Amino acid sequence: MAGQHLLVPRLEGVSREQFMQHYYPQRKPLVLEGIDLGPCTSKWTVDYLSQVGGNKEVKIHVAAVAQMDFISKNFVYRTLPFDQLVQRAAEKKHKEFFISEVMDNFLIQVTGKKRVVLFSPRDAQYLYLKGTKSEVLNIDNPDLAKYPLFSKARRYECSLEAGDVLFIPALWFHNVISEEFGVGVNIFWKHLPSECYDKTDTYGNKDPTAASRAAQILDRALKTLAELPEEYRDFYARRMVVHIQDKAYSKNFE
Repeated sequence: MAGQHLLVPRLEGVSREQFMQHYYPQRKPLVLEGIDLGPCTSKWTVDYLSQVGGNKEVKIHVAAVAQMDFISKNFVYRTLPFDQLVQRAAEKKHKEFFISEVMDNFLIQVTGKKRVVLFSPRDAQYLYLKGTKSEVLNIDNPDLAKYPLFSKARRYECSLEAGDVLFIPALWFHNVISEEFGVGVNIFWKHLPSECYDKTDTYGNKDPTAASRAAQILDRALKTLAELPEEYRDFYARRMVVHIQDKAYSKNFE
């Protein structure tokens, strides 16, 4: 298990103005209760969705296990009639992969229940990342012999029921488990100036352009160090790490 366990705060009756002025600038997860989502919280049943969606085919991920791994890609793509997809989804729990996004996100739980575990981007060094995804899939019983630093990550957790809205700030890692069949709607938006984002990135899956350039520069620097003998390469790589820590990390990251 991760070291420190924290509950995501829950607030009821928060207005749009209150959220934008007081809570949004804090850049921390928050569950909003009591928001009027309309009749969908009671209307979107399995039968209703099957009837409305009909047999229109949709593309989905299919895996032999409940927990998909988007690093090893233990899944294949299949097309399935929408009504069959809904019926199958109602029969099993589903674990979503552990990932961060570059956009802010409202996870709206319309029906059903979910458990959501989040980790701060400030704990990224403990999460064994490959890109935006973590190698640690079983966060409830992690292999600490393989991932010893994971025990240092602070874990934020909440349960979502019909009508709850979870604010997930950009860069926060999240792992979602459906406790029962339900429908969730994600709303993503860009909070940085438009020039910060890749113009070809519709869904926020790519790093901001400045981060992409920095990664390319770092790759070139490491290739340059490869020209040195191992002892020198190791020494100057460590100096680079210290330099990045001194120059790039703000005091907020302590």
